[in-house]
Amino acid sequence: MDYLLPPLAAVLAWWFGTGVVMFLDGLPRATFRLTLAFATLLAAGALVCIARGAVHHSNEAAYAGFVCAVVVWGWHELTFLTGWLTGPRRRECSDPSHGPTRLREAVLAILWHELAIIGTLALIAWLTWSAPNRIALATFALLWVMRLSAKFNLFLGVRNLGEQFLPPHLTYLPSYFRRRPMNALLPVVLVAASAVVVALIHSATGLQGGPRTANLLLASLLLLAVAEHLLMVLPWQGTALWRWAMKRQQMAAETAAAGTR
Repeated sequence: MDYLLPPLAAVLAWWFGTGVVMFLDGLPRATFRLTLAFATLLAAGALVCIARGAVHHSNEAAYAGFVCAVVVWGWHELTFLTGWLTGPRRRECSDPSHGPTRLREAVLAILWHELAIIGTLALIAWLTWSAPNRIALATFALLWVMRLSAKFNLFLGVRNLGEQFLPPHLTYLPSYFRRRPMNALLPVVLVAASAVVVALIHSATGLQGGPRTANLLLASLLLLAVAEHLLMVLPWQGTALWRWAMKRQQMAAETAAAGTR
């Protein structure tokens, strides 16, 4: 069970956390203010938990740090998907065929969001500075690096752009993406991430208690990120995993499609 529980916990946190964000983002925009207020309080509580739990080595502290980092990450996802914290540019790319223009405007479209993530990463690093349990920092950093990789791959071009995950007020974002079967960066990311997964699992076999649990949680989360990257180029839509959370988005899309007929 010491080796089975961490992957199960990581999968549950990833699947359920993503679904909750999608569900809340699919609610009427009038609910966004209340949603963000509650999420902010929850994220603040998670940061307090991270600071207090960083001094403990136990399995419970490892799980708590991991979950709290996911909660803080979920706050960032909500602020972005609700349109509250995106970037100074909130319209489509002016020249999608011109690479430098598309890159510059794409950065402007997500600039505030990325700076907020970097600021939070620095805050978590400060809260856990010199502490023995730094899984919250590692989890948040891993989520950021792999999400940044996903954004670069969307910019360079993949088969599945994931437009169905975006709410109506962010439909301008796909103008910065590119659709193509594959790009040169994706295989490099997959190989590098897979090597880190193997290294984390190998390291976990020589550890005990909280450190072993932390390594297995990180390895599982990184493996899920690898799967998400693969979904970008495979002929299969990942929306099937979160149909329970995307009913409102699907209804809105069907209504819009009916209106164009």
